Amino acid sequence: MIASRMKNLHPYVPGEQPKDRDYIKLNANENPYPPSPLVSKTVAKAAKKYAAKMALYPDPDSNELKAAIADMLNKTGGVLCRTELKGGKKSGSGAACTPSATDKIPFSVTPDMIYCGNGSDEVLSFVFYAFFDGDRPLVLPNFTYSFYPVYAGFYNVPLDQVPLKADWTLDKEKMLSDANAHDTSIIFANPNAPTGIALSRDEVRKMIQAAPKDRVFVVDEAYVDFGGESCIPLLAEFSNLVIVRTFSKSLCGAGMRLGYVVASPELVNHITTVKNSLNHFPIDFLSQQGGIAACKDAGYYAHCAKLVAVERDRFCDFLRERGWFVIPSQTNFIFVKKDGVRAEETYRKIKQAGILVRHFSTPGIEEFLRITIGTHEQMNELKRVMDNL
Repeated sequence: MIASRMKNLHPYVPGEQPKDRDYIKLNANENPYPPSPLVSKTVAKAAKKYAAKMALYPDPDSNELKAAIADMLNKTGGVLCRTELKGGKKSGSGAACTPSATDKIPFSVTPDMIYCGNGSDEVLSFVFYAFFDGDRPLVLPNFTYSFYPVYAGFYNVPLDQVPLKADWTLDKEKMLSDANAHDTSIIFANPNAPTGIALSRDEVRKMIQAAPKDRVFVVDEAYVDFGGESCIPLLAEFSNLVIVRTFSKSLCGAGMRLGYVVASPELVNHITTVKNSLNHFPIDFLSQQGGIAACKDAGYYAHCAKLVAVERDRFCDFLRERGWFVIPSQTNFIFVKKDGVRAEETYRKIKQAGILVRHFSTPGIEEFLRITIGTHEQMNELKRVMDNL
């Protein structure tokens, strides 16, 4: 009755979404701030003024959204927390954006370099289908985004999971050695999850130079807006680079389910072929309108990313002063542990106090907690709880 391929499926387990009480949610790497007011206004107007469009199929290629994403990337350089703002409101809304010197892209990102999908998870699924073969192992870190092994099982792609180094950084040399030995692709999140550590753009450049030239090299930039270096500038040098990004983190849009790829037009066309072979109309009309509005108010999201980065660094200092080991993070979360403290028990006590953080039972990281950075008020409440444990 059940297809044999089902035996290779090991479903992803998301962070808790409890319904029994109103928790402070710091367990799913969501953004603590709401979307830009322009998003709510635009979606409400679209639902009312253009209600008939919800009875029709949306633009299958999300062309206006692609153009808006490309424009936002050009104006910000792809890293919101370092974007320079001028004018606008105190919230950053309406501010003019200029990339920092570190992040300026040496070319114009164009709409044909963008592919849009229902969240970066769907985008990643299509990337796996389009570029990774079942006859050779895909190289990735052993601790990284835990959906990669799920898709590998779904598409019968064997994995070569390379252990992280003792300092929790990627073992670049081993990953490259294995990739060249098998003439295969590499994928990792940068900054990585759940560690929060990022490779510099130059480190990634050197990896791509040493990796197989005829295989796609995938960098997942879900968290780059909080302090990493985007690899978008490297697209001028490498036609085999695929960059995956999302609206769920820095663009406060986890509920809208929008993700995208930045890559060469040729690779974008291959991903589009996969999409058109599964679901020709992936992004609904209202989500497209919300995404376009978000891109038009990049200043607001740059302000939010700056707030998160500042709060992250404050909270790291707080924990280190109390003897916690905190892995340096360039994301909107931190990965921490403390000698003599059982992470699972600490997670439960924090939950009893009304705050959710993430504990993984995975061997090797079972003594760590992953804590998403919330608002200043939420993090102060967590500090109070942790001081009273």
